[in-house]
Amino acid sequence: MELKNTFVKKLGFMSELMASYERILLEKLKNNDQSAFTIIFTKYYQDLVQFSYGFTRNPDSSEEIVEEVFLKLWENRKLLVIHNSLKSFLLKTVQNRSIDSLRHINVTHKYASLVLEHPLLSENDTENYILHSELEANFNHAMTKIPAQFAEAFRMSRIETLSYQEIAQKLDISVRTVEVRISKALSLLREELKDFLVFVLLLLQLFH
Repeated sequence: MELKNTFVKKLGFMSELMASYERILLEKLKNNDQSAFTIIFTKYYQDLVQFSYGFTRNPDSSEEIVEEVFLKLWENRKLLVIHNSLKSFLLKTVQNRSIDSLRHINVTHKYASLVLEHPLLSENDTENYILHSELEANFNHAMTKIPAQFAEAFRMSRIETLSYQEIAQKLDISVRTVEVRISKALSLLREELKDFLVFVLLLLQLFH
């Protein structure tokens, strides 16, 4: 319980630190600091394109939408008012523009119709939304906390997409041992990533 409380306090401290850093970046942005814009663009661009793609299912459209959002961010920098976090603001803006793009195409298309009928992320949802890069960072951290032989087998299966037979040959172990190691890795990762339920479910779908 004490370790959990310490972890929660650390998370709170990191969140406050990030919020302070974002406030400084936004202040610099309002003062025409192009380096601040570059930092924001680099940090969020790929995640926002992936987020937009979840609506558009079109990589070109998603990139165009996100680039337009960043262009408007720069053009309107002096008038910028952000009530929550920068991440929340960008997610909400990209979501709205992605939905608008669907409304301008043929909405009789089955997928577009489904998206337009689907509940959108609220302001609170965007505040708590976990970006792909954040999931990846937590996954990589979790991998460092499980035994090396389990992590190695899991990476070879998950990242290198090797079959159990190929992993067994490379590590000079039996296929059964590979199965056990990956099963153990999954069990440990579920525990390490229990605060990231969606990510755990994704792991289960891929490797159950």
